[in-house]
Amino acid sequence: MRAAPAPLPRHAGREARPDAELLSAVASGDLGALGDLYDRYHADIWRLVHRMTDGSGEVDDIVQATFLALPRLATVFDGRDSCRAWLCGIAVGLAARQRRGVARLLRRIASFGEMTPTTTTADPEREAGAREELRAFERALARLPWKKREAFVLVELEGLSMAEVAHALRVPAGTVRTRLFHAKRELRQVLARGDR
Repeated sequence: MRAAPAPLPRHAGREARPDAELLSAVASGDLGALGDLYDRYHADIWRLVHRMTDGSGEVDDIVQATFLALPRLATVFDGRDSCRAWLCGIAVGLAARQRRGVARLLRRIASFGEMTPTTTTADPEREAGAREELRAFERALARLPWKKREAFVLVELEGLSMAEVAHALRVPAGTVRTRLFHAKRELRQVLARGDR
């Protein structure tokens, strides 16, 4: 299991430019601005793609494709304070296209780098139980249909708001709420049954 890359350090002595300004510069061919956006968001996008796919070698390719698409897509950014949700939408779209392109269903979700058992004791039995619960959750999440999984991962694991997810996926907020509701219900059902 690979851990998510650490965020890259800000360039010393340079004032952070707003996302909208950086994207405008990217649209004009400024590769330095593209590098600044990469430094700012690559860890977030990597973690998202890792969760949406099986964590294979495709993760780095999809993350790279997300940022390489920016010179072509930068002109359609709507100028919000943060382009994180917008980038997440691009990455999810590329991951879905990759998934369809290789015509395979995802069988499992990658381990979540930030999710660790909450037990602080050195009790091996408890630790083994916590690890098995996490694996059961990962298997249940991997069984969700793609659209329900993307809603769950973006809202519950990545912390985006319903509005941000709706904007990123270009669907109504009600659609995101419905997908999230069904995703949670299906996850609860699978976990309650103890499907392995």
